[in-house]
Amino acid sequence: MTGTNQFPERASFYWAFSSKKQTRLRAVRDDRRSEDNQACRVSVVIPALNEAANLPHVLPFIPIWVDEVLLVDGYSTDQTVEVARSLLPDIRIVQQEGRGKGAALRSGFKAAASDIIIMLDADGSTDPGEIPAFVSALLAGADFAKGSRFAQGGGTADMPWYRRLGNWCFVMLVRLLFGGVYSDLCYGYNAFWADVLPVLKLDADGFEIETTMNVRALRAGLKVVEVPSFEDKRIYGEGRLKTIPDGWRVLKAIFHERLTLPKPVARRVFVDTRAERINALGSEGVNSPQTAEIG
Repeated sequence: MTGTNQFPERASFYWAFSSKKQTRLRAVRDDRRSEDNQACRVSVVIPALNEAANLPHVLPFIPIWVDEVLLVDGYSTDQTVEVARSLLPDIRIVQQEGRGKGAALRSGFKAAASDIIIMLDADGSTDPGEIPAFVSALLAGADFAKGSRFAQGGGTADMPWYRRLGNWCFVMLVRLLFGGVYSDLCYGYNAFWADVLPVLKLDADGFEIETTMNVRALRAGLKVVEVPSFEDKRIYGEGRLKTIPDGWRVLKAIFHERLTLPKPVARRVFVDTRAERINALGSEGVNSPQTAEIG
């Protein structure tokens, strides 16, 4: 591993965390609750491609009670993997199968071993501090908790007017074709119970996977709750989202979903299998967030 001077000064280990701070953080992380005392396990899946400079602003801020952090490496050519292991020694590195954000997420979901799975970006645009709100929504009865930048309490610092307009058009189109009252669509901060993955049947490779997940959760009759979320700008580097090509992929994904309507899911199957684990949490559960159910 080469010296840290190849990173921007603000992103280096020595700016973000002194050696003493790193030691304390690792010690706290090692002091997690044992499996016997944790009824529901939580995994965080982070797709990453050349995000070495941004990881110091993400990984150490994941709540200490998260059981498993998986970084899905998309064949990075920088020190993404080395930086991840330096910041979080117990992180699981998953090699991405295929190309694109969708392929990375599917690789991470396949490898995750927890009851609850949370999607988090590696560029610093999504706040790990919001994870408790997503978990709370699931423990309160939701099957799928989707982040919304436009729900009360949410917001964005990284959305020019033309992308905001495009997102609004997609939201209106989904309401027209599938019902529901989503306030946001093309946003990737989501959480869900792992047992709904067979229902979602994810197959998208690109950024459209976020829209596909949201639409399929709605179509399948899952209980979806929107969680207010703030999207910040990526800290370093250039984003890979291309407005026109990726917008076209989203539009095609929406119409593809309209032509392949599935039968509703029997939610009781999920609810019954989770009830005992949720009840076991009792008063140890995290505080409930301000959420809005999508019906």
